[in-house]
Amino acid sequence: MVSNVAYSHALSSAQFQSFSAEALSTWCETHLQSGIDHIRFEAGYATRVIGVHLRDERAVVLKLRPYTPRLHGTAVVHAHLWNVGFPCPQLLVGPIALESAWISAEALVEGGHVLSNQPNAPDLYAAALADLIAQSPAVDECPNLLPPPAWLHWNHSESGVWPRPDVHNIDLNARASPDWLRDAAQRARTRLRQCGEVPVVGHADWWSENLRWNNQKLHVVFDWDSVTAQPEPILAGAAAYQFAATTFEIEGSAPAADVNQSEQFLDAYTRARGRSWSRDEWQVAWAASAWVASYWVQLSTLEAVTGAFAELVRREMPERLLRAGA
Repeated sequence: MVSNVAYSHALSSAQFQSFSAEALSTWCETHLQSGIDHIRFEAGYATRVIGVHLRDERAVVLKLRPYTPRLHGTAVVHAHLWNVGFPCPQLLVGPIALESAWISAEALVEGGHVLSNQPNAPDLYAAALADLIAQSPAVDECPNLLPPPAWLHWNHSESGVWPRPDVHNIDLNARASPDWLRDAAQRARTRLRQCGEVPVVGHADWWSENLRWNNQKLHVVFDWDSVTAQPEPILAGAAAYQFAATTFEIEGSAPAADVNQSEQFLDAYTRARGRSWSRDEWQVAWAASAWVASYWVQLSTLEAVTGAFAELVRREMPERLLRAGA
C-alpha cells in the first residue's frame, strides 16, 4: 500500500498519538461529512499520516503535524497545482488546528512505483520539478511559505552554522562537527547569500520516495508540506542532490546523488525550463547541493557510529564546492 506522503530522515515521534480513532472520526464527520469506517494504514514520523476508509466509501489520508507558518502557503500551492492538473492528491480540507496539532485531509492516491535506478532517472526527476515550478503560482500570490524545511534553511538567523531540525528540538551546533564539514557548510552558506535571484515556489523535498511513476510518466507527487519559496537555482540544486536518495540508509541518512548524477539532473533541468543558466546560477545550484549534503551529514551524527555516510559526502564535497565557486 502506498502512503500519501513519505518523509525522509525523520525521527519517530509520539507527539500526536493521543488522538483516538473516535476523535478523528468525529473530525471527519464534521469536515468531510462522513465518519471513519476503518483505518487502512498509519505511519508516524514528523507527521502522523493515517489512511482511512470513510463510511461513504472514500479513501482519505489524514495528516497531523506541528504548526509552522509555512502550512498556510503550502495548502494554497497544493490546491492550485491540483486544480491545474499537476499530478498530486486532491487537498480536501485544512490544514486547521486540532488541539496541539494541525490536521488536513487529502484524497488517497494509490498506484505507481518509485523510479528505479535507470540511466535517464535524473532527466525525468529534473523535468518533473521544472514542470512543478512552471505551473506553481507566483510567490506574491501565496500566503507565507517560510520558514523552509530545515535542510534548506541555509539563511536561518540562529547562532551557529546549523538550523534547528524540524522533527525534534535538538541544537545541531552543540554536536561535534569535523572541520571539513563545518568548513563546507560555511562556504556553501556564504555562496548562497550572494544569490540575487528572486524566489519562486517549489518543492524542497524532491527525493525518490515522494514521487511515483507509471512507465516513466509521473503518477503523483507527495509531501506538499515541503513546498517553500527559494531562488530557482537553489531549489534545483537541492533537488539535484536529493532526488537519488532511497529508503536505504547508512547511519540514519540515505545516500543521494553523486556529482555526475547531480550534473545530469541540472543539465536536464535547464533544458526543461528552456533557457541557459548564467555562471552565477550554476554556482548557486552547486552551493545548494553542498549545503543540503552537509546538513544531512550533521543530522546523521544523531545515529552515526562509524561515519560511513559522512565519508560518502566528504569524498565529493571538494568538487561540489569547486563548482559552486566557494
